[in-house]
Amino acid sequence: MKRRCAVLDDYQGVALSMADWSELRDAVDVVVHRRPITGQDALVEAVGDCEIVVIMRERTPFPAEVFARLPRLRLLVTTGMRNAAVDLAAAARHGVTVCGTASSSDPAVELTWALILGLVRHVVPESTALRDGGPWQSTVGTDLHGSRLGLLGLGKIGARVARIGQAFGMEVAAWSQNLTAERADAEGVRLASSLEELLETSDVLSVHLVLGDRSRGLLGAAELRRMRPGAFLVNTSRAAIVDQRALADALRGGWIAGAGLDVFEEEPLAPDHPCRSLPNLLATPHLGYVTRNNYQRYFTEAVEDIRAFLAGDPVRELTAR
Repeated sequence: MKRRCAVLDDYQGVALSMADWSELRDAVDVVVHRRPITGQDALVEAVGDCEIVVIMRERTPFPAEVFARLPRLRLLVTTGMRNAAVDLAAAARHGVTVCGTASSSDPAVELTWALILGLVRHVVPESTALRDGGPWQSTVGTDLHGSRLGLLGLGKIGARVARIGQAFGMEVAAWSQNLTAERADAEGVRLASSLEELLETSDVLSVHLVLGDRSRGLLGAAELRRMRPGAFLVNTSRAAIVDQRALADALRGGWIAGAGLDVFEEEPLAPDHPCRSLPNLLATPHLGYVTRNNYQRYFTEAVEDIRAFLAGDPVRELTAR
């Protein structure tokens, strides 16, 4: 008898074309869900008859309560090798194997710079005006060459963002609670003496931290008020690092010149969400990892994960620490 497998949150309808699923044809029936599933009741109803579920990053949470309501579930595959929305300890208690896939940080770096460039050169309003018959030139762009790029975090992604900033001729500084002078020197980056200094001296501030107890809400109203009125804030990391209400106040009140966001605490955004209408906000619907190469990698390795599990030898297992 075939196992039943659900692929969730395939918004673009590409999951089955990004990998060769035919090798599973005799053992697995695959059902694809393209629309977001909201709420635990809807999730249980959608996948309650499935032994295998494939999820896309953190789009659909799997807390302990969900595992308790899915007694048939035996394998959960998440794209990427880290997923804060999955309770790994609960999965183990309920006998569910959780496996991941490889993931590239290249797309997140590239999208960070797409947002920065779009902000400082006012690409969206100028393009919209051109298409709508509006004024020919209505804004004045900000030069990157000679300006200061501040990085909140200098890990794998932050370091690559720094190199591109240096290529633009920017002075780059970074700060995080664990960042050392040796690490900053290795990347040719100046270590800011404090978060306050980074905020006060950056023309563009880009967030590249892992979400945790120390980083949650790190940038609130007091911190945003320390930024320069002409500065831009970009967050392609985790939404909860920046207080969303405070950021809305900062944009409405002109505390900063603008912001670029790819991550939100509520995804997808409700039709009336403030981020859909905030001034000086360039927002994208969490596209940081959404590229062809990444998706091919995700789904090819998801198929490998399923095949290995069915053979009794799971690969890329994720366990609670």
